[in-house]
Amino acid sequence: MSNQTISRSDRVGMCNELAEAWVPISKANELASKPRNRKLCASLEEAIRRSGLRDGMTIGFHHAFRGGDLTVNLVMERLAHMGFKNLTLASSSLTDCHSPLIKHIQDGVVRKIYTSGLRGPLAEAISLGALAEPVQIHSHGGRVHLIQSGELKIDVAFLGVPACDEFGNANGYQGSACCGSLGYAQTDAAYAHCVVMLTEAIEPFPHKPASIHQDQVNLVVKVDQVGDAAKIGAGATRMTSNPRELLIARYAADVIEHSGYFRPGFSLQTGTGGASLAVTRFLEDKMTRKNIRARFALGGITSTMVKLHEQGLIEKLLDVQSFDSEAAQSLARNPGHLEISANQYANFGSKGAAVDQLDIVVLSALEIDTQFNVNVLTGSDGMMRGASGGHCDTAACAKMAVIVAPLVRGRIPTLVKQVLTCITPGTSVDVLVTDQGIAVNPARPELAERLSCAGLPVVAIEELERRAQELTGEPDPIAFTRRPVAVVRYRDGSVIDVVYQVQA
Repeated sequence: MSNQTISRSDRVGMCNELAEAWVPISKANELASKPRNRKLCASLEEAIRRSGLRDGMTIGFHHAFRGGDLTVNLVMERLAHMGFKNLTLASSSLTDCHSPLIKHIQDGVVRKIYTSGLRGPLAEAISLGALAEPVQIHSHGGRVHLIQSGELKIDVAFLGVPACDEFGNANGYQGSACCGSLGYAQTDAAYAHCVVMLTEAIEPFPHKPASIHQDQVNLVVKVDQVGDAAKIGAGATRMTSNPRELLIARYAADVIEHSGYFRPGFSLQTGTGGASLAVTRFLEDKMTRKNIRARFALGGITSTMVKLHEQGLIEKLLDVQSFDSEAAQSLARNPGHLEISANQYANFGSKGAAVDQLDIVVLSALEIDTQFNVNVLTGSDGMMRGASGGHCDTAACAKMAVIVAPLVRGRIPTLVKQVLTCITPGTSVDVLVTDQGIAVNPARPELAERLSCAGLPVVAIEELERRAQELTGEPDPIAFTRRPVAVVRYRDGSVIDVVYQVQA
C-alpha cells in the first residue's frame, strides 16, 4: 500500500466526484446550518403554505375538545380564504360547533368527509344532501384501520394543543386549554404526511412528558385559542340528574353485580349518555361493600372514574379521551392514569387493542331492535345526530355489552322492530336495560338465568317492544330519496349500512 499523502485539494476533488452521484455539493452549507426555530411559523397561513397542501388533498383533525373545539373552524376559514377546493376532511369526530363547515361545503372547499359522528346543523345539512359525496362514518378503532390500510391517507394534520415547544413536543394536560388525553390526535401525528401543531403557548424545549413527539411534527404555529376546555364535558358526556336515567343506571349496576363478571380484577368501560355514565356512580357502593377492585377502566374517562381510581377501587385508567376537566387534570397528577392512542384503544388491525381485554361495557342507544341491533347515528326523523364512536369496537370485544336506554323518548319508541341504521350488530350485544325491564340476548341463556335468580325484572325483548308500541303507537314511515348521504363502516372497514337523504 502506498504511503503517499493525499492533499486537501485532492480530497475535495474526490468528494465532488462522489457527491455528484448523491447530493449536490452546493447543499453542504445548507445541511450544515443550525436553524433553531425552523419549525416555527409566523402565521397559520405560512404554516399552510409550508405544509405543501394542495387542492384535492386530505386534512386531519382530532376532537379532544369535543363541543369546545375551535381548531377545525379556524383552519377551514383560513383555507377558504386562501382559495383551496375539493378537500377531504378527516376529523375523528364532528359536533354542533362545526356548523361553519356548511358554508365550506357549499363553496366547494370540502368535497368529502370521514368522521365518527355528526351533530347539529352540519349533520342536518348533510342528511338533506349538502355534501357532494356520502360521508364515511367509521368507529374510533375503524378510523385507525382505514388509515393503516391506505384508504384514508392524511396529507396534512392540523392538531390543536394547549401548549408545545418549538420542536412540537406536546401534551393535553398542561396549559390553559387543558383537554386531557390526545389519544385521537396521536393517530394523525403517527400517519399524516405533514403534521402542523396549533398551540396557545410555546414552552421552553423540552416540553415533557409528551403525548405527541418532536420527531412526528413538521410545523408549529401559535394561535390565540385552539379550544374551550369548559365545553368538553357538555352534552353527551354530562352526568345525569334525570330520575329515569338514574333508575336505568341503577338497574344496569345490578346487572353488572349479578352477571358473573363482577369479581376482583374486572375491567369496565362506560360510554357517552347520561344513564351510561351514571352507572359508575352506583358501582362505587357495590365495589366498596364487596371489597372488589377493578383492574382497569377504559375509554373516555370521567371525573367519577377518577374518583374511584383515587379511592383505590380502580387500579388503572386507560384514557383515549378525557370527558371532563377533572379527568384531564388527573392525567397530570395520577401515575395510574395512563394516556393511550386510538390504535392501542380499539383498532381492529392493531397488534393489541385494549378493548380485547374488556370485561364489561355499558353503552347508550338512540334505537335498538328486537334482534339487539343498535343505532347511535340517526334519529327518529332520519337525520344524523350521533356518532359511531367506540360503540361497535367495545361491544364486539367485551365479555358483556350492556345497552342502556329508556323504552320510549317522549312519543318515540327506542325499542323497535328494526333499527333505522345499524351501527352495532345484535350479535355483539348481550343485555338491554330499560326503565321498564331488562332483556337478555337469547344467545346468553346463562346470563338471563343469573339475572332472573337475582330477582331482576328480566323479560323477553319482544314483550318490551310490544309495550313500547302500546305507549307510542306505530310511527309514521320516514320519506327518503334514493341518494346515499352516508356510508356506515364497521370496525374492519366493511360497509354495514347506508344512510339515505331525507326527503325535504
